[in-house]
Amino acid sequence: MSEVLVSVENLSKKFCKDLKTSLWYGVKDLASGLSGNRNERELRPKEFWAVKDISFELRRGECLGLIGHNGAGKSTLLKILNGLINPDAGKVTIKGRVGALIELGAGFNPILSGRENIYNNGAILGFTRKEIDEKIEEIIDFAEIREFIDMPVQNYSSGMKVRLGFAVAAQMEPDVLIIDEVLAVGDLGFVLKCFKQIDAILPKTAIVFVSHSMPMVSRICNQIILMERGQAKFQGENVGKAIDLYYTRFADNESSVVFDDGSLSFEKAEILGISSFDKDIPQLKWGEDLKLTFKFKAITFDEVPAFYISIFDKEQRPVAILEPNRDASNILKTEKDIEFVVIHRELQLSKGIYSINISAVKMETREPFLRINAVLVFQLIHNEESWPPFLLKSSFQSI
Repeated sequence: MSEVLVSVENLSKKFCKDLKTSLWYGVKDLASGLSGNRNERELRPKEFWAVKDISFELRRGECLGLIGHNGAGKSTLLKILNGLINPDAGKVTIKGRVGALIELGAGFNPILSGRENIYNNGAILGFTRKEIDEKIEEIIDFAEIREFIDMPVQNYSSGMKVRLGFAVAAQMEPDVLIIDEVLAVGDLGFVLKCFKQIDAILPKTAIVFVSHSMPMVSRICNQIILMERGQAKFQGENVGKAIDLYYTRFADNESSVVFDDGSLSFEKAEILGISSFDKDIPQLKWGEDLKLTFKFKAITFDEVPAFYISIFDKEQRPVAILEPNRDASNILKTEKDIEFVVIHRELQLSKGIYSINISAVKMETREPFLRINAVLVFQLIHNEESWPPFLLKSSFQSI
């Protein structure tokens, strides 16, 4: 077994929602001799756990993904790991040199040049000047900012700071590398370059990686912790399951009426032919038919509207719209009810959670009658995480 480089045992950190109260608690703790690392301490008024009872071990060659929505406690945990703040309870043991990219420009002296900051950061990591001399040209080349390397860092763009920060952290090959969401600032070409470098150093390094990009997480992580309100909601090696749980936060089974002129009312919607569910969310396998049935009540008019059915992804971005009905054929219209089934063959969306929005408009003038968001939510099942919204069928043949 590889050696354990990061050991975290029952780590907890609390904060106070009010600055004045927080200062008062600090004074009381000092006066009573409490050091702040007492497991038996309970929350006091206005306090909350930013991190609560987190434990894990990370070995050389392993990458731990930390995911969770904003405010879940990820950044607080990283700051504890990097030694920027002390925990209120628990223990952290880290062996070897630690490189961290947890905030944009963190660790840089803004009035010093990029070159001078390379030497400063290398020294903080524990490298000698000779070791930094041997690496500095590689760092500058990797960062792609040679033209500006002797300019003060305070004049760098955010992208340039990310380039320099990652170049120092990765090229110096620390034993433990901590990466927060900062890579999201870089352009796509540099991000791909960073992942290639991560692949190269991972066998000799333990990495803690935080990102809101699930394809990035699934790309490099072999362990994962899904955090929610400071606690580990899911922890283990099943990265795909944690990502699915992360995305279910976007699922909303209650329909949301955006516009309603009172002439049409929504009755029900259903996905037909579903054989599996996950926490009441219907699951479709990639390549299966998407069959939707809708029922509306016609209140003040007799005509059949045109129905526009759109599909939104897990982050509520529109990815597709189904071709609307051009006339009243194939729409069941009774005295008060309007019912129909719409089918899309061989659904080829990429893996994830999706929601269905529907709009009813006047057939000729497109005057809106009704629009409802998230009338249905479903999960598409596939083995692969994909960046694009579609995973299209294909075949390869020899020439």
